[in-house]
Amino acid sequence: MKTVELGSTGIAVSQLSFGTGTNGWGGRSNQTHLGRRELVDLLIYGFERGITFWDSADQYGSHPHIADALEYIDRDQLVITSKIRATTASEAARDMERVLRELNTDYIDIVLMHCMTDVDWPTSYRGVMDVLAHKKQQGIIRAHGVSCHDIDAFQQAALTPWVDVVLARINYAGKNMDGPPEQVIPILEEMDANDIGVYGMKVVGHGDLPARDAIHYVLDIPAIDAITIGMMNRREIDDNIGYVEAHSTVLQPA
Repeated sequence: MKTVELGSTGIAVSQLSFGTGTNGWGGRSNQTHLGRRELVDLLIYGFERGITFWDSADQYGSHPHIADALEYIDRDQLVITSKIRATTASEAARDMERVLRELNTDYIDIVLMHCMTDVDWPTSYRGVMDVLAHKKQQGIIRAHGVSCHDIDAFQQAALTPWVDVVLARINYAGKNMDGPPEQVIPILEEMDANDIGVYGMKVVGHGDLPARDAIHYVLDIPAIDAITIGMMNRREIDDNIGYVEAHSTVLQPA
């Protein structure tokens, strides 16, 4: 599978990420409901097919599954995202210790502040940002950033120098997004101009958009580096890999 760099982070990822958070919140998701062994097997299968980018979060309950899968894969061959909901520096420090323990890893490639909804988050979450910046200096994380669930918070992400990576809600139908595509895409372009790495979520809405068309629409946006999709079985993995690879083939010069 095609690999891309997330912004200017120096982190190379497969263009398709295995999402573990479909309907994920409160320590569970559709993927974790598959059971530990089933999700581990799917993560390994996706890796064998070229997916080297895994998206997790504290709220998804998928850290133990990823830890189990890492027993079969060289850690350095994967890029792993997690997300925390800490609101203070002390909470962030505790969360980071726990997440590293749950993932059974010495480092996390990308850590995002999860679900920003306040336009003032660069001020109100400064303690969390400072902790993550310090972890980056220590080599415990490689990049930090945000996911947003509000258009004004999303706009702030494009303007905040601390942000290395953004997980952005984007699809052609405007489903479950911070705003309609015509409002979101110019902000994505600002992020790209500021060398922020962006990967898209909600690409197929709630799974109700035609996957091929939805994936190609998002990958056609130059500011989008990669996408994450929650997958539930081998057929979905194979299909989505096929759609991403078909898009890459179309873009290759004759």
